[in-house]
Amino acid sequence: MGAGTPMSAGVLQDGMAETDTEGTDADAAVATRVLLSFPADIGWHGRNRLEADYYRGWLRKTHDRASEGDEWDEFTDVGCCGSRMDLPLRVEAVEGGARIGPETTIEYTEREACGVNPGWSVQYDEPEPVDRG
Repeated sequence: MGAGTPMSAGVLQDGMAETDTEGTDADAAVATRVLLSFPADIGWHGRNRLEADYYRGWLRKTHDRASEGDEWDEFTDVGCCGSRMDLPLRVEAVEGGARIGPETTIEYTEREACGVNPGWSVQYDEPEPVDRG
């Protein structure tokens, strides 16, 4: 075993260290659902990005584990202007195991505003459509 290799407290009779390969069931199991919160002050454009299938897929690919309370500093583009919008996400709940896999459902809930930069102001502050009928 190389230096820095984690070992359990157990020692085999021949004096060799025993490695901890079992872990817990929750560590090995794939999460069925992860609930992430986003700040209330992101605009409609950021919310649309979060809801996109490709964004959920990207989150599943870039995070291999989730635990309640984890904070993920994410971002998304804001469209044609070429800049980005920061999206601080927080893991609010994890169902099933701790690992994130392709079958893990990603859901969202809103939390208190935190002064996040919402990105390009035209996409953030766009007024609601006017009913001209």
